[in-house]
Amino acid sequence: MDYFLLGKSLSHSYSPEIHRALGGYEYGLMNLNEEELPTFLQGGGFKGLNVTIPYKQAVIPYLAELTAAARRIGAVNTIVRREDGSLLGDNTDLYGMGEMLRRKGLSLRGKKVAIFGSGGTARTARVLCEEEGAREILAVSRSGPLDYAALQEGHGDLEAILNTTPAGMYPGNLVRLVDLRRFSRLSAVADAIYNPGRTLLMQDAEALGIPCASGLPMLVLQARRSAERFLGCAVPEERVAATLRSLARGKANLVLVGMPGSGKSLLGALLAARLGKAFLDMDALIEQEAGMPIPAIFARQGEGFFRGLESRLIQENAKEQNLVLATGGGAVLRQQNREALRQNAAVVFIQRDLALLATEGRPLSAGGPEGLRAMEAERGPLYAEAADFRVKNEGAPESVARRIEEGFYAFFGD
Repeated sequence: MDYFLLGKSLSHSYSPEIHRALGGYEYGLMNLNEEELPTFLQGGGFKGLNVTIPYKQAVIPYLAELTAAARRIGAVNTIVRREDGSLLGDNTDLYGMGEMLRRKGLSLRGKKVAIFGSGGTARTARVLCEEEGAREILAVSRSGPLDYAALQEGHGDLEAILNTTPAGMYPGNLVRLVDLRRFSRLSAVADAIYNPGRTLLMQDAEALGIPCASGLPMLVLQARRSAERFLGCAVPEERVAATLRSLARGKANLVLVGMPGSGKSLLGALLAARLGKAFLDMDALIEQEAGMPIPAIFARQGEGFFRGLESRLIQENAKEQNLVLATGGGAVLRQQNREALRQNAAVVFIQRDLALLATEGRPLSAGGPEGLRAMEAERGPLYAEAADFRVKNEGAPESVARRIEEGFYAFFGD
């Protein structure tokens, strides 16, 4: 094998499948300790490398030359072995980040920009801000001198945010560094994190109608530029677009929300088979965890206990990938659940006429038509808030599942 990603703790990396799709070559993961780095770099057993944390600066002494981007940023994420055996260091993150913003129509020109973080990607973001003509650039980190609380207190006129920290990255999901409502002039938000696909920063921007970009395009686009360095030829745009679509829908969950008895479990099982994803029925998972049926949980422990167990299991499972999750009817009642379900998913609201809802064995659906109407009035806006699209459960289950599948693919650009 000639091409590798060099770093530590790489088991969750998307890079091998991205590079195979973009460049058509085999690509491996090279997990090294610091003491192994010199021998590997000087040994010559590769043609090209990508470099990630913690080696983007550590590799520089072993390189014969740096590109202008790598010199300016002071970090390397791409190494190419030249014909004479010497190593050239480049930084394609700058291209990837710039393209990520451009493709979402996000401009930094003339704006007051806050860069979250202090590592190598933060340096890339600063260079990009300078090249794009940002009016003012603020460096923000927990260790200061400007921290997140001070940013909120003293910079309400902030216009753009670039997050380069790992805050909210898998497996430490659902971290919120700032309250975006504090920045009334905010017009651009970008997050370098790609797992999960929608961090809380992204979800908050979407909820406020602020144009935003997630980190997956940056990952693929910097890989495109690296692949072009490795191969010495252009990677077609069609291949980039296909790779982005394939990754997004292949990694994403499909989450079904809706009233109790609306058919989420049956449709979820059908959709998991159609999409090639694992199926999780959250109510069945709760019963397994509690060791008793849901009516017994309500009778013996009460609704509060049930909701707490439901929230914990949603937090634990919704951050994983490539799942179809059928949720309980009340899963959307807690904001933390809605956020957890949306982080890695396309969420579909399953709508069904109240007269057709199954009520047997459902403790909160036993109030008759009036009780169901009151429940729908309370929960309907929350289902709509959580959902990316809606499908009516009308007709044969296979037909409904097909329409949901089409909506899932459409959500990811097909």
